[in-house]
Amino acid sequence: MSDTTSAPVSAAEKAARPFDLIVYGATGFTGGLVADYLMRTMPEGGSWALAGRSREKLDAVAARLAEARPDAPAPGIVLADTEDPASLGAMARQTRVVLTTVGPYLEYGEPLVAACVAAGTDYVDLTGEPEFVDRMYLEYHEAAVASGARLVHACGFDSIPHDLGVYYTMKQVPEGVPVAVYGAVHSNAQFSGGTFHSAIGQFARLREAGATARERRQREGRPEGRRVKAAPTKPHHDSTLNRWLVPLPTIDPQIVLRSAAALESYGPDFSYAHYASVGSPVTATVGMVGVGAIAAGSQVPLLRSQMLKRIDRGQGPSESRRARSSFTVTFVAIAGGRKIITRVSGGDPGYTETSMMIAESAMCLAFDDLPPLAGQLTTARAMGDALLERVERGGLTFEVLSA
Repeated sequence: MSDTTSAPVSAAEKAARPFDLIVYGATGFTGGLVADYLMRTMPEGGSWALAGRSREKLDAVAARLAEARPDAPAPGIVLADTEDPASLGAMARQTRVVLTTVGPYLEYGEPLVAACVAAGTDYVDLTGEPEFVDRMYLEYHEAAVASGARLVHACGFDSIPHDLGVYYTMKQVPEGVPVAVYGAVHSNAQFSGGTFHSAIGQFARLREAGATARERRQREGRPEGRRVKAAPTKPHHDSTLNRWLVPLPTIDPQIVLRSAAALESYGPDFSYAHYASVGSPVTATVGMVGVGAIAAGSQVPLLRSQMLKRIDRGQGPSESRRARSSFTVTFVAIAGGRKIITRVSGGDPGYTETSMMIAESAMCLAFDDLPPLAGQLTTARAMGDALLERVERGGLTFEVLSA
């Protein structure tokens, strides 16, 4: 158990820090895309920095950004290393928000969370690892509440389209009635080596993840006077969408349900189910067999090692491949005798849209007027309408298909 004692950090102290936000992992593939986006969109007067362990690589990123946007203010440079907690603490004390793309987070994430909590600094990441999120809640939520830090995980494709998609959907349903929602994800994108490594790591730790999740449920409790639950799922053909739906074992439904537990606007009785959407039963069967094989192989150390060697952690699709990629998440809500269908859509989910979403999340925490909250929060709870407006401006489409 970590020492999570924290003292409140004053608003004046945070305002005096040299940077509004810092990108940790800026020399990586996704971190570089985040830096590109911030170079284009950082508001006038905003200050930001690139952070990592190699000064040479950080200078190269800064030079590339300056060449692309010679008229824009140059970001600062901060040296920090996951294996050097003192450097992480120094970085966290220089900024109001840390954005990190350094994963897998279960392997590399905790020291930075601890540093941000101690400094009262807001934190956003791209994790899709449920065990990491649960562990950070157990270790640091109360200390973050005390220091004033906001810990907002899953600020990329995991899980903004799903969390804010349900948040948007709930704005369309009658108030005060039971609501059952299911989401169906479809994408033609190629996902990253980092995502593959994270998935293998999660499959290899299913027992540990389950124990951590149970401990969190016991400590967190249930919302008083309301019901929030995961709906049972199974493969089936959905007549409303005319698609085959396959249960999707991602972090997204957990994030959605935590938002529902925190937001009374989700009604007295809320349920959510999460699926992948495919066009045929053959595709559904092949997908389930493939996921099952990877999950089984991940339990065997030799097979796990061989799978991880096949795809490099830093590997990602080319710019032309990303330009051809897109996603949709369609939501069906049954509420008060009505059926409401909404959709969130965008371009390449794993990189183009993810880099936009986490950058906008960090800027939202840094610059927008938000509820006075602290601790571990979801995107819908921490930022709600402000982030919804930002990601729409960034390129995502939120629409009502049928009401």
